[in-house]
Amino acid sequence: MTEKTPLLHQSRNSGSGPDPQVSDLTGLQGGRVAGRPAGPKLGVMFGVVIPTLLSMFSVVVFLRVGFVVGQAGLYHSIAMFMVAYFIITMTVLSVCAISTNGALHAGGAYYMISRALGPEFGGSIGIMFFLASVCACALYILGLVEGIMTTFGVPEGKVLPSGYWWCLLYGTILLFLCFIVCLVGAHIYAKATFLIFIIVMAVLASVFISFFVLEPTAVILPDTFHVNNTSPATANYTGVRLRTLEGNLFSHYTVDYTTGDLMSFATVFAVLFNGCTGIMAGSNMSGDLKNPSYSIPRGTLAAVLVTFIIYNLISLLSALTCDRYLLQRDYSFLGDINVWPPMVTVGIYSSAMSAAMSSLIGASRILYALSKDNLFGVFLALAKKTSRSGNPWVSVLISWLFVQVVLFAGKLNTIAGIVTIFFLLVYAAVNLACLALEWASAPNFRPSFRFFTWHTCTLGILGCLVMMFLISPIYAFASIVFMLLLLMLIHYLGPCSNWGYISQALIFHQVRKYLLMLDARKDHVKFWRLQVLLMVANPRSSTRLMSFVNDLKKSGLYVLGHVNFLHNLLTQNISWFLGGMRPNTLILGFYDDCIPQDNLCSDLLLSDEGVDAVCPIINSGQHLSPFFPDVRGAEEPKELREEEYVSIIADALKMGKNVILARYFNQFDRQEVLGLGKGFRDHQKVKGPFIDVWPLNLLQPGSLGYVNISSLFLLQLASVLQEVRAWKQASLRLFLCVEAGGRLQEEEELRLRSMLKELRISAQVQKVAWDNVVRLHWQRRGGEEDLVEYPQTDEERLRQQSDKDDSVQTRLSDASPTPDEYICAVNSLIFRHSSPQTAVRFLHLPHPPSEARRYRVYLHQVDLLSRDLGPTLLIHGITPVVTTDL
Repeated sequence: MTEKTPLLHQSRNSGSGPDPQVSDLTGLQGGRVAGRPAGPKLGVMFGVVIPTLLSMFSVVVFLRVGFVVGQAGLYHSIAMFMVAYFIITMTVLSVCAISTNGALHAGGAYYMISRALGPEFGGSIGIMFFLASVCACALYILGLVEGIMTTFGVPEGKVLPSGYWWCLLYGTILLFLCFIVCLVGAHIYAKATFLIFIIVMAVLASVFISFFVLEPTAVILPDTFHVNNTSPATANYTGVRLRTLEGNLFSHYTVDYTTGDLMSFATVFAVLFNGCTGIMAGSNMSGDLKNPSYSIPRGTLAAVLVTFIIYNLISLLSALTCDRYLLQRDYSFLGDINVWPPMVTVGIYSSAMSAAMSSLIGASRILYALSKDNLFGVFLALAKKTSRSGNPWVSVLISWLFVQVVLFAGKLNTIAGIVTIFFLLVYAAVNLACLALEWASAPNFRPSFRFFTWHTCTLGILGCLVMMFLISPIYAFASIVFMLLLLMLIHYLGPCSNWGYISQALIFHQVRKYLLMLDARKDHVKFWRLQVLLMVANPRSSTRLMSFVNDLKKSGLYVLGHVNFLHNLLTQNISWFLGGMRPNTLILGFYDDCIPQDNLCSDLLLSDEGVDAVCPIINSGQHLSPFFPDVRGAEEPKELREEEYVSIIADALKMGKNVILARYFNQFDRQEVLGLGKGFRDHQKVKGPFIDVWPLNLLQPGSLGYVNISSLFLLQLASVLQEVRAWKQASLRLFLCVEAGGRLQEEEELRLRSMLKELRISAQVQKVAWDNVVRLHWQRRGGEEDLVEYPQTDEERLRQQSDKDDSVQTRLSDASPTPDEYICAVNSLIFRHSSPQTAVRFLHLPHPPSEARRYRVYLHQVDLLSRDLGPTLLIHGITPVVTTDL
């Protein structure tokens, strides 16, 4: 037996693990499994500030700041840093907003995006973020190899052999060391990064001191094998000189000596931006933090501010003290001008190793979160495995293998553009997630971090997209296409989730906004559409009527009203007003003695839908449902009396609603009627199905004729039904009751045919001689005909005649009752002119009498009129619904 709790919702994921939203209740939190010892949790400093600082510094602060200033000049360098930090600041604000809106678990940015935008966006961006982290790890390893070769691989007395394959070997060894540390666990990594952090801070301090204490000197340049042999072998460190600053203010793009490629603003920015991509280092470790919602905003913002100041200070001091040629030809110049050169070498090794480990462990956590959500099925099944301490060692192993493949690129600057585009795409998605949550105006989006608006999110998105295409339009377009392919793959093949879909919240928000914009004063008959309120006593016994009305409503509003007498409380789940959309037609089941049949489960089986989810089978003779009560038994009394039922009809008409009574729709088999069942296929030689329309008020044949508000409403509904795709093969038959030598017979027929042509309604007009039938009406009424003036033929006067029509019909209803003999004769006439292929009949419903004492007689007459005819709609329309105007 399942125990229900308001805090825990059962996941719909077939075969997937527990839902990460409730992982703290099911034993899964931050990637750790219930029953296993959870390692120590990390705080703001160790869990966010230090990893983020080291990831953002990486190799850029020691190996590429001079490259940026030398190529772009100080002005362009500061502009690049401003643009880069503007983008990441907008993204950090979005990260802070999302991370402070609820519990954040393992997966960092992937978790935020997936829970905000849904599994499709989350899964596709998660893969992109995983690839970005993998490529970033390879970039840092290649930067470390570059630093090692600069120190130990110089041409004079090679300590280490150089060349592509040797560099690949060194990178593989360094990557394996990172792999071992990450395999041990995040806690060991956090301890290692603290030591590295101390080293990097000491190195940066020595760099700043060296700018002011070191005397001017000539610096020997590294082997510039991509530059012609006439290039000087040395460059000048001038110390703080205004003339040096003036020579470094403006851009002078030249060839990158490591790759031989000509640099530009976009390529230099791509390299620089890699020094800003570490902002997710803290959120990637969200599963290992004590309080992610507290630590991530404070730690990330602090790290961003510190790195921005340090980058700009180093750029300014480099432009003040170093000759441009030195900056362009020696990327490790900070070591050459340091008071103790080995200090910078240690800083390069430390920061590069730390950034590589941060990216590797971040990639593994993203992959683990993806596998735990089961978005890619068996492809990531192995990545779910964890050690006893909760470390996802298989995810670490897979990430390590991917990084090893990327190392074949060989050079840092070669993959810098790809890494930057991947990260920009991820950052754009984070901003999009926050923007969607803000625009959806969901009451539960209440982040404690309030320093963001939809403007910051939008600026972040635009900044990311613009820089992506400036760096490389081809890579940017390819990455977006790849993400969209992943999105469609997850959408069509991925499992369902119960995370909540932001698209549904946005749709609700927009629908509500547009509903409020609807103005009933601007309604026009040419844009009329059926807006139905179908009231049923029990949906279990009304599934076939519900299916038919769904066809009838076409593109209109369809509201299903159900009165539920659960726990003796009357709950009416409908409303007359839905913003500017309001039902204009009320549909009721007919009040008769038919015993309701439970068709819910059988109709679900016919439609290939799962039954047990709605109607679980307890035993062979019992069906239970949490939504609807069992159908009324034969001995149980009805909920309404006859007078109450007719009063509902009268009240609806007074409220200006059209009324439809649906009878015998328990006999309506849509599969068979529309040619999908064997019963109908046996009659394929006969044209059908037929939609029979009897527009005359048969209970009061002398009342209003054929061209009036109500009869045109019948025609419109029948035409709408015929236009539904499933009913395209149906034929509309219009029955015209005529008397031999009757008054206005030919004129009425001509008016009707003319009206059908003007309204573009295709129907077979069939004359029905009913002299013998209508004679019974006049004989029992004393031979006095109801001499009522017919309405004008001009269509524009139909609306003016609406009130008059109702008053006429009410007066006729209050007159002496129509004889039962005549009504039975009419019923027999309709039955005779039906065929086995008649799917549904449209009959005119008379207006109820004004006196409640006549309600029972009125219902008796309508019962006789429609008895045993099969699926029938009795319709009374009071609003104009057709026009011939353009």
